[in-house]
Amino acid sequence: MRLRSVPHVLTAVAFSLALPIVSQAAPSDMDNAAPVTGSLHGRLVRPDGIPVLATQVFVRSSTGVLCARVTPSADGTFKVSGLKPGTYEIDPVEGATEYGTLAEVEVLPGVDSPFNAAPPSPGVLDSSSQSVQAQPSTEATQTPANKPDNGFFHRLGRAYVADWAGNGPGTVTAEERRGTPAPLDSPPFPASDWPIGGTPVIGAPDTQTYPLMQAVNENKSRAKIYGWVEVGANGSTNNKTNAAKGVPSNFPSAYDEYANTVQLDQGAVYYERLENTAQKDHFDYGFRLSGLYGVDYRFTTAKGMLSQQLLVKNSQYGFDPVMFYADLYFPNVAEGMVVRIGRYISLPDIEAQLAPNNYTYSHSILYTFDCYTQTGMNVSVKASEHWTIQGGISPGCDVMPWTTDARVTGNTCIVYTWSNGGNVLNTCANSINNGKYGYNNLAAYYETFYHKINATWHTDTEVWYQYEADTPNMYWFNGTNPATGIQYANTLSTPWPEATNYRPGTGAVNLNFGAVCKDPRLPASQQPARCYAPDVAITNYIEHNFWKNSASLNIRNEFVNDIVGQRTGTPAKYEEHMVGFDFWTGSTVTFRPEVSYTHAFAKYGLTALDIDPGAAVANLESVSQGGTPNPLGLGKTQAVTLAADLIFHF
Repeated sequence: MRLRSVPHVLTAVAFSLALPIVSQAAPSDMDNAAPVTGSLHGRLVRPDGIPVLATQVFVRSSTGVLCARVTPSADGTFKVSGLKPGTYEIDPVEGATEYGTLAEVEVLPGVDSPFNAAPPSPGVLDSSSQSVQAQPSTEATQTPANKPDNGFFHRLGRAYVADWAGNGPGTVTAEERRGTPAPLDSPPFPASDWPIGGTPVIGAPDTQTYPLMQAVNENKSRAKIYGWVEVGANGSTNNKTNAAKGVPSNFPSAYDEYANTVQLDQGAVYYERLENTAQKDHFDYGFRLSGLYGVDYRFTTAKGMLSQQLLVKNSQYGFDPVMFYADLYFPNVAEGMVVRIGRYISLPDIEAQLAPNNYTYSHSILYTFDCYTQTGMNVSVKASEHWTIQGGISPGCDVMPWTTDARVTGNTCIVYTWSNGGNVLNTCANSINNGKYGYNNLAAYYETFYHKINATWHTDTEVWYQYEADTPNMYWFNGTNPATGIQYANTLSTPWPEATNYRPGTGAVNLNFGAVCKDPRLPASQQPARCYAPDVAITNYIEHNFWKNSASLNIRNEFVNDIVGQRTGTPAKYEEHMVGFDFWTGSTVTFRPEVSYTHAFAKYGLTALDIDPGAAVANLESVSQGGTPNPLGLGKTQAVTLAADLIFHF
């Protein structure tokens, strides 16, 4: 091991670096294999011995490759382990100021050789060129005269200050990433890899750090607690929202569905451990437990899991345990296999339910009406650098296995990657069963294409085809039986969709739309009992990274054809166009403003926007039978919405 100083120009402040270099402990006589890595540690202080806050230490190889990024503890100490033998540069960074290489250190395997030379007396450096010695502090300088408060909330505060200064905590991993390199920058994008459900990215090490864990244990544990709070607001040309009565007049826009409001979208907490799939030496495991409270619970709720909040009470706010699963990693199956057991997010899609995992505040109409979660088992095998194959079994989309809607459902996806990770094609059959009508029992087929255009631009495109067979005709639920003067009864010839109860005329509420099989103005003699209910959609995102990874431009264009209205409640073709931005402060605060335009081309002279979902069809049928018009069924064909959210991560 060698430690040598290098010339350096210091322009504002001076650092003294106490840097003993310690390789991993020498092996015992019983060890058969020689150690192959070493470690280094030291202490970063000012000349007066006071630790420097809001600072990071970059550890680079002699060729300039960044090997580790660590944040010193409150007393200025830091350590980096798992380094391959070689020469490393130690570069401190304070705020936005980079001071260059302070020292070069040679790390050898299996040697414990601290640097013990006494330092010179500390001096005050000015802006002139001077040689800085990387040496250990004396006992006097190791204990600052004014030791900073190191309580939990002070540590948490310092973690945020460092993050906002661009020096968030870094992580060094023992294993390098396997496979293709990460195609994207995160921030400003939700992740550095293309989305894949049902598994972590096999071959990618866990490099995530969080302010809360920095305060708890400096992000040293593999099990982590983290989360966020998201508050959103919007102003819209839609004006019939009544949140207390569950009328979301921005619908089918999602996550900003209540027009002209300020709301708590998500308060989320995760407890997780990611399995180490970067290594191929041993079995490993992971897990995730998560909970969400806020308006967005209505999109993740599964029937049978606290679902009375939505399906019975239609509450504006609610709680949902979105994910609870265990992962088992088997490294010797091809390039790695992950078995996930529990409740997890469904496999396909560009977008994601949890706010930080999505490009934008609002969601596409396409995403709003597909499968959200499944509870079961999914197997993901990385067959090669190019191919990943997935298959699973569950009781269906958004239902728990103990409900009457549960049915054995398969899913499979094939993911092909090429151009060194710059292009991905994900083909999925997400719900394989008989496809007959049930609570969100969608037979769904997806094709998603991800393409990296260059270092700052990429595009994502998704298309799907979904259907439910033997779907009840909404005519019988909405209409009045002339023989009784109330709703038609729920019979084989006049079936209802799923509802809160099945007693005609007692205020039943449908839980899952049926289909508008024919023009609702036609008489009962021309109305079928059930029909086939398909829908097709395509969505494209164009994404641009700017301002040195602190902002992104988001452009979304989509077309959705809800042919018989089974998904949205109104048979209509929808086009939606959105332009938005993501602005980041460090990696812990995200602001996402956007503006969107939606146009609905509905059948039968209906309006599909600024209504209570499904009310337009019910109103048309009622009026055709001599009833009084319902204002909640008389809406618009076009809407403009200006929306934004703020996410605070912890």
